[in-house]
Amino acid sequence: MIHLFHKPSSFFHGILLLGALAVSMPQTSGQTPKRVVFLGDSITAGYGLKKEEAYPALIQKLAQADGHNIQIINAGLSGDTTSGGLRRIHVLARKPMDLLVIALGGNDGLRGIPPKASQTNLESIVDVVQEKHPETKIVIAGMQMPDNMGKDYTNAFQKIFSSVAEEKKIHHLEFLLDGVAADKSLNLPDGIHPNVKGQAVVARHVYKALTPLLK
Repeated sequence: MIHLFHKPSSFFHGILLLGALAVSMPQTSGQTPKRVVFLGDSITAGYGLKKEEAYPALIQKLAQADGHNIQIINAGLSGDTTSGGLRRIHVLARKPMDLLVIALGGNDGLRGIPPKASQTNLESIVDVVQEKHPETKIVIAGMQMPDNMGKDYTNAFQKIFSSVAEEKKIHHLEFLLDGVAADKSLNLPDGIHPNVKGQAVVARHVYKALTPLLK
């Protein structure tokens, strides 16, 4: 479900891009916008699309329409894994964040990385944020593997996200690509990445889960 054909940019290059990917909503006078960070891979980055067509930017628009004063940071990086996210979160966490959405793991699964290793990385990402910014609300978005990965592996993989949420007492979105995966009309020709319409479906799905946390 995640782009595997392009190697990720170097770590520091990816971090330098974050400034360009930050989108700020108009601020209400006297109020500081909530800082919402999306830590993800090519799906979050909007592979094959313009950055404003990726679901974090669309969530920005949905939130603005509802009167929420937020700043979106799209920290999606094509090809990234949970181990890559763990390296990057140390830099991202240098600044406070009100809400973190973790949307990683798909590349781990497609590479056959042991689910326990991915779970450990995800838990460590949460630990870093909770230690530096204990008031940050965290959402982990689940991913699923295709059947050709084998039943035992797909089952074990799917469970890691709910396990992390339960262990770390954070919020859990069961499946990031709910309503989009395997629908040809909502994906690019590679059958992996959401197209413009698919990203819009993801945005509405994720925003529905985030809305209570933005109040």
